[in-house]
Amino acid sequence: MELFTIDTGYFKLDGGAMFGVVPKSIWNKANPADENNMIRLAMRCLLVQTGNRLILIDNGIGTKQDDKFFGHYFLHGEESLEKSLNQKGFTKADITDMVLTHLHFDHCGGSIEWNEDRSKYRTAFPNAQYWVAEEHWNESQAPNPREKASFLKENLLPIQESGQLKLLKEGEQFHPEIGLLYSYGHTQQMMHPVIPYQGKKLIYLADVIPTQAHIPTAYVMGYDVRPLETMKEKTSILKSAAENGDVLYFEHDPFNEACTVHQTEKGIRLLEQVKL
Repeated sequence: MELFTIDTGYFKLDGGAMFGVVPKSIWNKANPADENNMIRLAMRCLLVQTGNRLILIDNGIGTKQDDKFFGHYFLHGEESLEKSLNQKGFTKADITDMVLTHLHFDHCGGSIEWNEDRSKYRTAFPNAQYWVAEEHWNESQAPNPREKASFLKENLLPIQESGQLKLLKEGEQFHPEIGLLYSYGHTQQMMHPVIPYQGKKLIYLADVIPTQAHIPTAYVMGYDVRPLETMKEKTSILKSAAENGDVLYFEHDPFNEACTVHQTEKGIRLLEQVKL
């Protein structure tokens, strides 16, 4: 089993929203805000090659939205999903499994693209099964007012119409060697693949711990629908990681790809940074 970091570019979100109740005087040291109070965030995905399967976890914001949409999020950087896959020797047609941790647009927008004459949407990974947690899919079809703007129909319905959508119930797996954790604080039933890595486990954190700066328990995003639940879930993941030496993989950290943690007098904190 081989793991590859897939960088799909950078965007910006409001720093206060990203750190919730934590004062700017504290979080600004970790990720300095610009004049609009926006902070730089990565959209870092993960590619897993195992046997005859090529598994991509999340796919960034995509390229199909209009300039007005992208203007809200200040997309920047030279990286892109296609370029990053090509650099590793692959194309979108090679992907056999597209695993979506959840369906917020910055995690699944690359699932869908325009056809050649921009008259119709199509799936960007024509030979892949698209794996989504069943409860989360159902939530995306009738979203609560807090999350409604994050679920875009053009990211979702073409997957269903293509026949490539595969829904997972809790306890089911899409691959025998890759486990799944679920969390419910950020959104309903977000999936976290747990992947064998150098004799340990790598946990794909998605938005439960979006950056290394979010490791302290109280550092919870204002976007989360159940912030107290997020704190419990973070505590459980971090405790296990500290005890077992798990590698934590960050989707949104603009500086740090992954890390290990350990117990300190101040709580669980960074032990060392990891690069795949």
